Amino acid sequence: MLILVLLSLSVITLDQSGRTHHLTSGIKSLASDIFSPIRSGVNAILDPIGNVFAGVVHYNSVVAENHELQQALARLRLRDDARGYQLRQLTELQQLLAENRLPYLQQLPTVLAQQTQIGNTNFAATIDIDKGRDDGVDVGMPVIGAGGLVGQVTFAAHHTATVTLITDGSSKVGVSFGKGNAYTATLDGQGPSGALTADFVLPGTPVRRGERMYTNNLAGNDFPGGIPVAYVTGVRTPPGASQETVDVKPLANLGALSYVEVVQWSPSP
Repeated sequence: MLILVLLSLSVITLDQSGRTHHLTSGIKSLASDIFSPIRSGVNAILDPIGNVFAGVVHYNSVVAENHELQQALARLRLRDDARGYQLRQLTELQQLLAENRLPYLQQLPTVLAQQTQIGNTNFAATIDIDKGRDDGVDVGMPVIGAGGLVGQVTFAAHHTATVTLITDGSSKVGVSFGKGNAYTATLDGQGPSGALTADFVLPGTPVRRGERMYTNNLAGNDFPGGIPVAYVTGVRTPPGASQETVDVKPLANLGALSYVEVVQWSPSP
């Protein structure tokens, strides 16, 4: 390699002195023939390395751009989720307003409250709300949500309260159903599964799927009459049974409560 470099310098010197033009032309040609493969080989080695560096730079740029796009998409999703949540809250409040206009409340005053916590266990079903005794909420008051009855206040502090849902294992709600509300039953909560059963429905009682049940105002009932409670999802009469087996489901969506209204009504002593 050193010899080739020295030869090149000699050629340049001879060429610049203007002598032996033919000799230098021949040597130039020879040098070109010798160096061309070497130059090509060096280029063949260096070009891929350059391409690799360029590719790394481009890849990092693509990664950074993708990261920015993902962050922008996440922000859009959060904004859409927030908008969807606000729309659901608005819909729920509109439904509560519609409930307030129904005759079963009989112009009873109510306290609007927001759910703050769900307290479900294997058998219990409760929610906490952000209103309490100082806000006009007390133990025993019925609680309604969009669709119908939610439960009853079972604990009240100064500015918070606990509501036992109608699906709670200890809950019992007296209801009426059928034409002219001629038939009665007691709805028993089955825990957080959201199921209810209607007890004391005699065999042969006309009960149909989809039929609605309402609180009745019979003596000793814990709720004012006429509040929508649940609808029938299944009816069967086992052989030899003393009552029909009636499965019902709450009309209010107890698993998606944001706002509720506490009805300022207390059972008769």
